[in-house]
Amino acid sequence: MQDSKTAARAWTRQQTRLARTQAIPAIGFGLAGLAAAAAQAGCVARVLSTALTGHPSDGTSAIAGFAVVALLRSLLQIQAERAGFKAGAAGRARLRSDVFGRMLAAGPALLRRSHSGELAATLVDRVEALDGLFGRWIPAAFLAILGPALICLVALAVDPFAALVLLLAGLVVPFGQAVAGLGAASASRSQFLAMARLQARFLDRIRGIATIVLAGRTNEEAQALAGAAAELRQRTMRVLRVAFLSSAALDCAMAGALIVLALHNRAALTGGHGSPARGLFSLLLVPEFFAPLRAFAAAYQDRIHATGAAEALADLPALPAPALTSAIRTIEARGVTVSFERVRLVWDASRGPALDDLSFFIPPGETLILTGPSGAGKSSVLELLLGFVRPDEGRILLNGHDIADIVPAALSRLTAWIGQRPMLFAGTIAENIAFARPDATPGEIADAARAARVDAFAAGLPLGLETPIGEAGHGLSGGQAQRVAIARAFLKNAPLLLLDEPTAHLDPATEADVLASLKRLAVGRTVLMASHSAAAQSFSGRRLDLRHGRAAAARGAA
Repeated sequence: MQDSKTAARAWTRQQTRLARTQAIPAIGFGLAGLAAAAAQAGCVARVLSTALTGHPSDGTSAIAGFAVVALLRSLLQIQAERAGFKAGAAGRARLRSDVFGRMLAAGPALLRRSHSGELAATLVDRVEALDGLFGRWIPAAFLAILGPALICLVALAVDPFAALVLLLAGLVVPFGQAVAGLGAASASRSQFLAMARLQARFLDRIRGIATIVLAGRTNEEAQALAGAAAELRQRTMRVLRVAFLSSAALDCAMAGALIVLALHNRAALTGGHGSPARGLFSLLLVPEFFAPLRAFAAAYQDRIHATGAAEALADLPALPAPALTSAIRTIEARGVTVSFERVRLVWDASRGPALDDLSFFIPPGETLILTGPSGAGKSSVLELLLGFVRPDEGRILLNGHDIADIVPAALSRLTAWIGQRPMLFAGTIAENIAFARPDATPGEIADAARAARVDAFAAGLPLGLETPIGEAGHGLSGGQAQRVAIARAFLKNAPLLLLDEPTAHLDPATEADVLASLKRLAVGRTVLMASHSAAAQSFSGRRLDLRHGRAAAARGAA
């Protein structure tokens, strides 16, 4: 727990350094606004002093100056708000791109240790929670030092005693906020944890809503969700309670400064010795002195909120370092060799290795079918070839080059993958096929659909390939969705084809049809297929039987 807190704080400091440049305009406008506020206080002091001395006509110029400075100050505040918003938007855009890139680089392996609902909350809610860090906290942190220093210099020129009082009162504020901040950090982390749990639970229940209804568990699940929502509400209120406490020290310090300065200038304000204008000016500077500190106190909650959100962001895997050796940029089709050399992979040390001392070789243009029971390591072999994970021991070679030295973009162009349940997105069938190659022409998309026999069922749809489908392929059967995935592979035309149980969950007739399309797709390509389907044994090629991550037996081509 302590390590995660330390990592979150270090990550927050790093993000603060990266975003300082965008915060410079907001800081500049803020300082200019404070200078205008000091001038405004001077005008007000001049008007009030003329009223106290019985010469109100002498304050006409001060009233005009007050109006001009008030307008200028309003414009500066507007510009400061706009600059802060731009800094927050730029920081969130940069961070969201970085987080999304790290999630994509980690690939499906990230789902082995994180719930998809938690990942969605990280990418959306937790990044959004950092808006205050970039747009308010960074400018406020600088202004909390520069602003009071500016007001102190103004007060020093008018009344050195007032400057000393303001300085001493200002030093009290950080100590009080630090005490309140300790509780705020813990409360904010608890709030984000409750939010992530609620989102993950809600996403699971939405996905399984049919099962919940059929099992008669609607009332129980509704009550459980209500309990999770109540927990989030309680933790949110705890954050707010702690946040309100942090302003108490500031209010007490400001009240003390006002009392001391009022007593110090009592004689001047009551017609005795001293200048009433100077005494009034000293008093009016007090709220302006504490205004940056008050903004800092409010923004401090943004920083605490950001620290709570940063734990999940800092825990994401880093982007892979660029390869230092020569990277494979292009590989000719019909010429890809795959070689595993004593590969060992461990997902969880308590469960033993997923792959252990595994070696095999696939010549270019040939097919290797991995067989074996569930858990034997077939999918792990495919994930290694997709580049989502690296072996703990051994090497994986493509055309004699270590897969670790291949740039991710080149590896993506090299490989086509078809899994058990293809991921289809909300859109048209044609758009889902073009996902493999967005720059493909309509004619190329139609050719890929014809090769995968998508046109056989699309012809009966209202708009053919332009027929819209729902999320996760809603509106298509399992076999039809698999044909769309095959059409993607035809369109991509990659020389290395990876198949992970491509006919699972299909009825025999549909399975035979899909296998026929896959056989056409495999012609001229290097193919690695993981399957324990009896029908898939008709696929020509060598067979490698896996048992507990090891090669149990190899058989020749059928």
